[in-house]
Amino acid sequence: MSHTDASGPATTDPTAALIARLTERGLTLAVAESLTGGALTAELTRPAGASAVVLGGVVVYATELKHTLVGVDAALLAEQGPVHPEVARQLARGVRSALAVGSRPADVGIATTGVAGPDGQGGRVPGTVFLGISHGDVNDAVELALTGTRTQIRARSVDAAVRLLIERLL
Repeated sequence: MSHTDASGPATTDPTAALIARLTERGLTLAVAESLTGGALTAELTRPAGASAVVLGGVVVYATELKHTLVGVDAALLAEQGPVHPEVARQLARGVRSALAVGSRPADVGIATTGVAGPDGQGGRVPGTVFLGISHGDVNDAVELALTGTRTQIRARSVDAAVRLLIERLL
C-alpha cells in the first residue's frame, strides 16, 4: 500500500502495510501505552481496515494502573519503577488478556514505557524507552535511547514500536 503526501510521489506506509499483513494472517493486536499516551493506538488504527486487527489500547500512564489494569507485578513496580524492561514485557503480555474479546486474548501485545522528559524519572534520563512485545510464547523488551524534545521522543517511540512489530511479525 502507498500514500501520497504534499511532496509528491507515492511512499510506502509502513503502518498500513503492517495492518494489511496482520489482517491476511488473521492476527489481532492489543496495545498498552504509558509515555506515548494513546499515540501508538491512534497510529495503528489510522489505516483503513485496522478494526480487523486492533482490538484496542489502554493508556496506563499512572504507575498503579499498570498493575490494576494490565497485571504488571506490583512488587516489580515498587522495586524498579515503571521504566524497566520487565515492566514493558509484562505490559505487552498482560494487555493481550486485559483486552480479550469473547474470552479470546489478542495474538500480539505491544507496549511502551519510558521517560519523554523534560525531566528524568526514577534515575532514568529523558529518552530512555522500553518497548514490550508479546506473541505466542515470546515476551521481549527492546531498549531505546532517544534524543529530542518531549514531543519528538514520544513520536519516535511510536515509530519504533511500529518498526518493531514489522520486524518481529512480518
